Amino acid sequence: MQSIISAQGLSKIVTTAAGPLTILNNISLTVAAGESLAITGASGSGKSTLLGLLAGLDVPTTGTVTLAGNNLTALDEEGRAAVRARYVGFVFQSFQLLPGLTALENVMLPLELRGQKNAQNAAREYLQRVGLAQRLGHYPPQLSGGEQQRVAIARAFACEPDILFADEPTGNLDSVTGQTINDLLFDLNADAGTTLVLITHEQRLAERCQRHIQMAGGELLGSARAVP
Repeated sequence: MQSIISAQGLSKIVTTAAGPLTILNNISLTVAAGESLAITGASGSGKSTLLGLLAGLDVPTTGTVTLAGNNLTALDEEGRAAVRARYVGFVFQSFQLLPGLTALENVMLPLELRGQKNAQNAAREYLQRVGLAQRLGHYPPQLSGGEQQRVAIARAFACEPDILFADEPTGNLDSVTGQTINDLLFDLNADAGTTLVLITHEQRLAERCQRHIQMAGGELLGSARAVP
């Protein structure tokens, strides 16, 4: 299967008062198009830093990242932003909704920025798919945490990204709501054939992915594929 993400020799080193600190050390991996991949590890293991590099939100100290045929490490921030806008969607633990916009407007915004003419229809469709057809005119402060995360998921998938990066998407939610959100992620992932790269501390969620890699001390410990 063709790879959509390829990382070679990634390292991330930052300068601290105590001297250089290695956050990631010589990581190489590939992610196939349409694959679901879980990245797990203790706090400070480097998993969020790795996700940021794979998504082009940050640049490595050494190594290269290729995303959908684009060498991110050869691009400036404007170039990386253009690649993200074309290929990537994000779901974060913090929702990152604009409080002054309704649920419908939050989902419409990235579509309008891309110049999509049917932004409102697409936004309505995805909000309906995540069970929020009756909440279109509600503002984020009027929605529960689970409802806000559903809006964030609808916003991500409405852009029809080739790759969805999710960083602890249910970390602030109760177990029942979290399970609902997880089901939505995998259902929409399967329907759209979107590549899913998921950071989680939940073992059961990681096991739902086709492949699971573990990190510790900025290095990969190993990789396992799900049993069919």
